[in-house]
Amino acid sequence: MNLHRDLQARAENGNPVRVGLIGAGKFGTMFLSQALRTPGLHVMVIADLDPERVKRNLATTGWTPHQYGATSAAKALADGTTFVTDNSDKVFEAGGLEVVIEATGDPEVGIRHALAAIERGRHIVMVNVEADVLAGPLLARKASQASVVYSMAYGDQPALICEQVDWARSCGLDVIAAGKGTKYQPAFHASTPDTVWDHYGLTSERAAASGMNAKMFNSFLDGTKSGIEMAAVANATGLTPAPDGLSFPVCNVEDIASTLIPETAGGMLHHKGQVEVISSCRRDGTDLEHDLRWGVYVTFEAPTDYVADCFADYGLITDPSGRYSALWRPYHLIGLELGVSVAWAAIHRQPTGAPTGFRADVVATAKRDLAAGEMLDGEGGYTVWGKLMAASDALAIGALPIGLARDLPLKLTVPTGHVVTWNDVDMPTERRTDAVYLLRREMEALFGGKGAGRVAAE
Repeated sequence: MNLHRDLQARAENGNPVRVGLIGAGKFGTMFLSQALRTPGLHVMVIADLDPERVKRNLATTGWTPHQYGATSAAKALADGTTFVTDNSDKVFEAGGLEVVIEATGDPEVGIRHALAAIERGRHIVMVNVEADVLAGPLLARKASQASVVYSMAYGDQPALICEQVDWARSCGLDVIAAGKGTKYQPAFHASTPDTVWDHYGLTSERAAASGMNAKMFNSFLDGTKSGIEMAAVANATGLTPAPDGLSFPVCNVEDIASTLIPETAGGMLHHKGQVEVISSCRRDGTDLEHDLRWGVYVTFEAPTDYVADCFADYGLITDPSGRYSALWRPYHLIGLELGVSVAWAAIHRQPTGAPTGFRADVVATAKRDLAAGEMLDGEGGYTVWGKLMAASDALAIGALPIGLARDLPLKLTVPTGHVVTWNDVDMPTERRTDAVYLLRREMEALFGGKGAGRVAAE
């Protein structure tokens, strides 16, 4: 609660938290807009494949050319300005840097950057939740062994959900479920980059003019992103998925406390301690009033009759029994809130959420009948979507993680709705020796089987 004061102290002492950002898209640019206004933060290096776009975005968010005109990281360190480059190695090489923000959205690239940050003793804030779900438990262990912080990104929904879970548990309340809202229809699982804008109610021309990436937005729609975010929450909190993954129940905020509770109590959960995403629209496509499309929630249970009476005394919305209630936050501000993670990592050496075990995975699932010889095109594409599964179940069937289901040829047919397994794909030799592939397989070996769900820092 004193984070702003701590940042002010760093500023007054001439020792701001020095930050390197890799990937200055929408999320990164939102952070940059607020970093300019946050005392005690110095964005020293920004790395992006398109430096000129970064400079345009900086100008749009109120930065002056002088502020982002440094010609090197050393110059930026000396005069408090920012160095913009297309070379991410410059971030890791920068002297005095404390925190690296990985915001590329590419799981394989993100893992390489996280490993480089850990090797150089930099704290790492992973906006890249795709990378976190692919190998986060092992990355968190490696960071702990190197005495650096590995953190989820505050402002993104997984970290905000983790905060709500932590709040409830710190109050002595049993967490029954936690998750977020989204727009969902069963047909969305088959959506492709060619159909995505129809579902969003946009023309492809309008989307292109706004710089919206069809494949990325399709991942939000087809269920992949929801699965990824809930896997991240499960791996960080100990909550777990239902056996069939996400069911996306239709639910407005007033009904969360009655719906996101166990079936045995009149709700729809498979078990207590579950992750779940709720839909903001009915199955006929009509929108709910008072939906949670942009927000996050947690449901919790009164442990005693006394606490249940307190729920009633203070006007909490509960289920009919009065024992279950909920807390929700209607919005998340994405990159505008990211500075919280940076400050927590650098000043208090604590993450705003981090994996503590490998409990959930997101696996490639056929959008249509796939033929042998077809090439998988990964998250948000034409061939597969990402389904949430318990990690132990995914490992038992040899499921292919969605984060590696790109540029891989199928050697067997896979029917619509079936999970793609390692045995279904032809893994090229160069991929089998790749550092990211090897890291993922190392994580499966370390945390799989009897080790599934072990604490990541053990």
